[in-house]
Amino acid sequence: MQGYLNMDEQITQKNRLDIRLEILPLEVYSKLRQIDELKGQWIAGAKLSPQVLGRLKRSTLITSTGASTRIEGAKLSDEDIEKMMHGIGIQKFTDRDKQEIKGYYELLENMFDSWKTVSFSESSIKHLHRELLKYVKKDELHRGEYKKQENKVYMVNEVGESVAVLFDTTPAWLTPKETREAVEWTQQALMEKKYHPLIVMGNFLVEFLNIHPFQDGNGRLSRVLTNLLLLKEGYVYVPYVSHEKLVEDNKPDYYIALRRSQKTFKTEKEDVLPWLDFFFTILLRQIQMAVNLLSKENIEKLLSPKQLAVWKYLEQHEAAPGEIAKVTGVARRTVNQAVDKLIQLKKVERIGLGRTTRYKKR
Repeated sequence: MQGYLNMDEQITQKNRLDIRLEILPLEVYSKLRQIDELKGQWIAGAKLSPQVLGRLKRSTLITSTGASTRIEGAKLSDEDIEKMMHGIGIQKFTDRDKQEIKGYYELLENMFDSWKTVSFSESSIKHLHRELLKYVKKDELHRGEYKKQENKVYMVNEVGESVAVLFDTTPAWLTPKETREAVEWTQQALMEKKYHPLIVMGNFLVEFLNIHPFQDGNGRLSRVLTNLLLLKEGYVYVPYVSHEKLVEDNKPDYYIALRRSQKTFKTEKEDVLPWLDFFFTILLRQIQMAVNLLSKENIEKLLSPKQLAVWKYLEQHEAAPGEIAKVTGVARRTVNQAVDKLIQLKKVERIGLGRTTRYKKR
């Protein structure tokens, strides 16, 4: 009899992740369409140089590391983190804060560089947890291992203090089973394309945070997994705009959305919509910011100094390449490369052909 009960429980658990997605309101899909339309704009317009992408990525690594660890109670500013990653000693913060910062930064950097070779699997999640906490001495005994005792989710205020219990998590004895089922459901749902991939991601993340499978590091790991899943599903702008910072800036709404959805889990009517609405709102804002990087106001972040000199001149003048080179002091070949880049970014347009070719601001 016990064997049949376990099988029924497994079927119920697996079906549960589908049942909660059966009826989602139209506004959810409207937001998804907006995200994917902007994703297309980024792919079409963001033919940026490796140097520009490198600068954006380094900035995002600092911002994301600071935001993700501050959500969990760390106190280092982005400026502190930048100093720390350049080897400048910071004495006023605890060793634990600095250990967590270093682990998150290095893991996220590796994720941005190597996501194509990282699988989404139970073993990968455990490996990522080990890497996340590899410098944190207090976590030596449970790195990469599911929790052995119960844990709770606390709301953390601006000074890093736990102020309220949000919800009780999955019991330790059920954690391996429920985590495995959530991962397998996600793998299958993404492969079968039964739902939009962002719906699958959102459903997995809220389930992962509800299980809270590790003794510590669950929130930070969920944000690393968010970056991994987005990249693997073609949302390749994520290394250039910080998802974590947007969550930090909307932390009260983050906690409320989690609580509203997770308190319904394992009841007769599970409601994942509050969480999905928050998750998609953050993703929409992230891609809007990515596309805005291509706008006039942010053009300086995307161009090299010589390309920027060409752009500044064309902002004020219609000119031929030779004239641009003479006035700006930029080599003719570099001018040609710069105007090609500015045309790709839809900042200038070509007038005429051959020797009569001129360029002007669009």
